[in-house]
Amino acid sequence: MGRPKALLSWSSGKDSAWSLQRLRQDDAVEVVGLVTTINQVAGRVAMHAVREALLERQAAATGLPLWRVPIPSPCSNAEYDAAMTQVVTRAVAEGVEVMAFGDLFLEDIRAYREKQLAGTGLEPHFPIWGIDTAELAREMVASGLRAHVTCVDPRQLDPSFAGRTFDDALLDDLPEGVDPCGENGEFHTFTFAGPMFDAPIAIEPGPVVERDGFHFADLLPAAV
Repeated sequence: MGRPKALLSWSSGKDSAWSLQRLRQDDAVEVVGLVTTINQVAGRVAMHAVREALLERQAAATGLPLWRVPIPSPCSNAEYDAAMTQVVTRAVAEGVEVMAFGDLFLEDIRAYREKQLAGTGLEPHFPIWGIDTAELAREMVASGLRAHVTCVDPRQLDPSFAGRTFDDALLDDLPEGVDPCGENGEFHTFTFAGPMFDAPIAIEPGPVVERDGFHFADLLPAAV
């Protein structure tokens, strides 16, 4: 028998990128696609606000097909659940057995995912769960993973971090109490380089804007 087929929940950020790296190293499953929720009004990755064109470049660099999940904006819990139910139905029909997530330590989020997948035929999997985030962040950087901070919650982190590169210097500058991986929602990222990609993603920095109480650093596809 071959390895179980798995989909990976792909936010475009560092945690999902590192999850892909771990899944490929572990070799227990065959990752067959990346699942990303798209704000269909803005044409961007939900929360991370990354342009679809950059998401497509990421997927191409991983060599995996992209499973887009369009959601409205604003999106109710019921609408989100309905969109994900369609993905689960398709996945099971195509022989997928595992859905992987890049969650780190938030028990309520894990419990929600496990509840949503219970009885569907898909087994939830958390390849980087429980790793100390200070160690994990440094391991990511040491591997060559690089990301840009695309979104900052100013209630938890100074807006000046928006647009910065996720690297050792950023980790050194994070205030005490801010999770090094931003797992509490302090910041979100877009991964543009790392061992999970065939080649780095060419990007150009855009403006930082404030919207809905968050600070977003826009990123633009660069010519290649």
